[in-house]
Amino acid sequence: MIISIASGKGGTGKTTVATNLAISLGKGVQLLDCDVEEPNAHLFINPVFEKRSVVAASVPEVDEEKCTLCGKCSEICQFKAIVVIGNTVLPFQELCHSCGGCMEVCPEKAIREGERVLGIIEAGHRGDLEFVHGRLRVGEAMSPPLIRKVRSFTKPGGITIIDAPPGTSCPVIASIKGADFVLLVTEPTPFGLHDLKLAVGAVRILGIPCGLVVNRSDMGDDRVWEYAKEENVPILMEIPFDRRIAEAYSRGQLLLEVMPEWKEKFLQLYERITELAK
Repeated sequence: MIISIASGKGGTGKTTVATNLAISLGKGVQLLDCDVEEPNAHLFINPVFEKRSVVAASVPEVDEEKCTLCGKCSEICQFKAIVVIGNTVLPFQELCHSCGGCMEVCPEKAIREGERVLGIIEAGHRGDLEFVHGRLRVGEAMSPPLIRKVRSFTKPGGITIIDAPPGTSCPVIASIKGADFVLLVTEPTPFGLHDLKLAVGAVRILGIPCGLVVNRSDMGDDRVWEYAKEENVPILMEIPFDRRIAEAYSRGQLLLEVMPEWKEKFLQLYERITELAK
């Protein structure tokens, strides 16, 4: 089973829910941190890393001696990652989506496959919990290929928990697509509700069942609950605005380490997820 933990808004508590749920479930669980631009689940899990690999994307490199400036490569590229200007061909590798179309249509075979480093992947464990995360190269804009590489570590037959990035754009879609359930973490504030609506819309387009966790539930107003009722989105857990939780987070501690009674609540959360996913 694959559970993606997402939210429209950043800072709602996705990592708190993802890490504590993973630790609560214990043996046979994977935690994949797909927030590759700013991964932080490892700060709470403290895994022992065993593997490290570099991830690169294929990009076009042009042999100008063979190139006849026919422009077919520019015509096929939907992202304007390669263009013919005057007497030269300019590849813009940062825009390239690695489809390989320009290489296929070049009649002179003047375009060869090069590489652009996207980032790294580190894999390890904490006891029986398997942990994988990606780190996007500073200045790199294309995170979905690295996210897909992190997700390629998913093992069938077990429980995989994905800590998705915030928002509703391409990185989030890459993190939740193909999941069995999406757990959306929100907060009862105007910004939280606004971005929650966007996230629910994205999940429904993909046809994935979803539910809510309301973090800092005893602050703000009631509009998140009203929206959930109107849209028939179940609220599966509420986490109060508690100083002890905030202090534990600031120290890099898990919620379960300072409030062990929450383990049973996270196990109940998983049970409700499995019921809804069916």
